[in-house]
Amino acid sequence: MIPQLLTVRITRPTGRPIRIWLPVLPVLLVLSPILVPAVLGAAVACRLYRVGVARAFGAGWRFVCALRGIRFDIEQGPMAVLVTIR
Repeated sequence: MIPQLLTVRITRPTGRPIRIWLPVLPVLLVLSPILVPAVLGAAVACRLYRVGVARAFGAGWRFVCALRGIRFDIEQGPMAVLVTIR
């Protein structure tokens, strides 16, 4: 199952933290005109480098499905960014 929600929290040195919730499916639908040429380009690249297209896309799909539950924490001085994929 693909991830459903991407949560970003940015902690600033001054003021309250910024929280952004991005639903994955609507974002993919909006970006679909860009995704179609990207998929075709990836298929051409697979053929050029003699990589099985079905195996490459299968591995990519498994990677996307495995992103669920990932959490990234980045801190630089008083600034912090937390990205959670649910």
